Amino acid sequence: MRPAHLLVTASAVFVSLSALSACGKDDSSSGKDGAIAVTATDSSCDVSAKSGAAGATTFKMTNKGSQVNELEILAPDGKIVSERENVGPGTGTEITVTLSAGTYKVLCSAGMTGKGPSQAFTVTGKGKATDPRLDQAVAAYRIYVGDQVDDTLSKVKKFAASVSAGDMAGAKAEFAPSRFGWESIEPVAESFGDIDPKTDTREADLEKGQKWTGWHQIEKALWKTKSLKGEGPYADDLVKNVETLKVRVGTASITATSMANGAKELLDEVATGKITGEEDTFSHTDLSDFKANVDGAQKVFELLKPVVQERDAALGQDLTDEFAKVQKLLTKYEKGDGYVSYDTVGKSQRKELSDEVNALGEPLSKLAGVVAK
Repeated sequence: MRPAHLLVTASAVFVSLSALSACGKDDSSSGKDGAIAVTATDSSCDVSAKSGAAGATTFKMTNKGSQVNELEILAPDGKIVSERENVGPGTGTEITVTLSAGTYKVLCSAGMTGKGPSQAFTVTGKGKATDPRLDQAVAAYRIYVGDQVDDTLSKVKKFAASVSAGDMAGAKAEFAPSRFGWESIEPVAESFGDIDPKTDTREADLEKGQKWTGWHQIEKALWKTKSLKGEGPYADDLVKNVETLKVRVGTASITATSMANGAKELLDEVATGKITGEEDTFSHTDLSDFKANVDGAQKVFELLKPVVQERDAALGQDLTDEFAKVQKLLTKYEKGDGYVSYDTVGKSQRKELSDEVNALGEPLSKLAGVVAK
């Protein structure tokens, strides 16, 4: 499973995601905060309520099982409204969602397979009207997403041509740039569940019986096996999948709060894949993906900033400052038009990067809540 998805559903759903609570022993009972308790084990998912009114609803999960779990809220059409992964045994997490009328599913997935027991949750009533400035931000973000998909498709075609021609040097040079647009809008791209596994699955994440295709399959051929023999069809398939994304992306239902959630998910991408070096394990081009994720998250913040400054000026300033710090730190690793190989970045330097990402992640986790006010 890839880290968390942005809300992209066919229904009118507004989502705000609270800060991840990586607490210790937490009973997730419905307390004074009015949260709906979700108790997960390796084989069960117990939700303390079956219905609620339209508007903001908080689901507070505790993992009482022995496996890492994830909490998913699924829309009536079956698409993911929001999710939180990597909920370890004995720890908890919260998702605050503002839902329109309909019947949703609350799903717990032990082992983070995307499958597992679920319970229905019925929402009735109407949600509140949105701020016109947020509508403008959504419109601008749609344009940004479209531009990034176009950029990805253009560069993937160039990358695929080099792969098919057996041009090792050309394909290596084009690998990271071909991923940049995708990485900047990754939560949107991932929301189309049948595209992401075909294009961006890492070898370590392959499920039993799954055919490995996409960027990382070709990455291994370039840097590990060092042969492009037979890789042409994989390159062609990558182009076709990005072309499919281009066709579908216009149907995505994007809201201001889903944008904010997506920004946090992009930073989580950095923390769980790029900082560790797990994303581009063969090419070590992780810093390029790192930059794309941060750029995508910052774009969201800049579009939402006028509203954030009005509602929570301190948060707006914190985010402005923290984004600047992360971007400045990344410049230390620039090399030509790209970045140094991540395997040359030492342990202390990685910790410095991690500390800056964590410092940005804390205020960024509050963005959706402020937008949802």
